[in-house]
Amino acid sequence: MEYLFLLLTFLAGGGIVAGTTLLSRNLDPRFGGILAVAPVITTLSFVFTRCATTEKSTQDLALYSLYFLVPTVLFLASVYLLANRFGIFPSIGISFGVWLVAVLVLMRVLGMG
Repeated sequence: MEYLFLLLTFLAGGGIVAGTTLLSRNLDPRFGGILAVAPVITTLSFVFTRCATTEKSTQDLALYSLYFLVPTVLFLASVYLLANRFGIFPSIGISFGVWLVAVLVLMRVLGMG
């Protein structure tokens, strides 16, 4: 049963990524961007977490998701600002570094490490 649950979460997440790609390619990247950051992925995370853990754990997930939006915004801004200069793939790599530093700083501020 646990493997079935894991497969279901994997398929749900993969479906969102595939949908984002299809929207961006076939319709308009703006619509892909909407889906990429839509609460549907977060909602699925909350639902699957609640199925596997407690109400309190899911509530904590919601709180920390809010905190860690800051590094995600920095990641997205970095990709956008660096893409013209370095190309998309190097910009994504650099931006992951920006994201990681921001996560580590925020964890320190929050007393998580």
